[in-house]
Amino acid sequence: MGWFSRRGSRKGLAFPGRSDGPKMEIDRKAVEQHLRSFVESRLGVEAYVEPATSVTPTTIVLIAWDGEWTRRAVGSPKDGFEISQKLGVPVYDVNKTGYPNRMREWSKRRRQGDA
Repeated sequence: MGWFSRRGSRKGLAFPGRSDGPKMEIDRKAVEQHLRSFVESRLGVEAYVEPATSVTPTTIVLIAWDGEWTRRAVGSPKDGFEISQKLGVPVYDVNKTGYPNRMREWSKRRRQGDA
């Protein structure tokens, strides 16, 4: 039996856990407190909701004007959008917008020890 002949048996199967991500306890109060602290101490913060993967649950990334960022698990995309609205920051679906270049540039500077 060849490789491609086996693919038909998987037809219609979903990837288990792919839509929900792994099951984990999320301390919502601690997450919101951390995110609020980030927003209050930085300028121009935007939120990006990341989908769950087979390894990680849905997360939210907050990115400041200079590219500094933080990431926290939020449970579901709906939770990510709701938290962002509570924080009063613009929110985007990262699958539709991608990440801003300033985030990559900030991470690159940190790796090089310039920040």
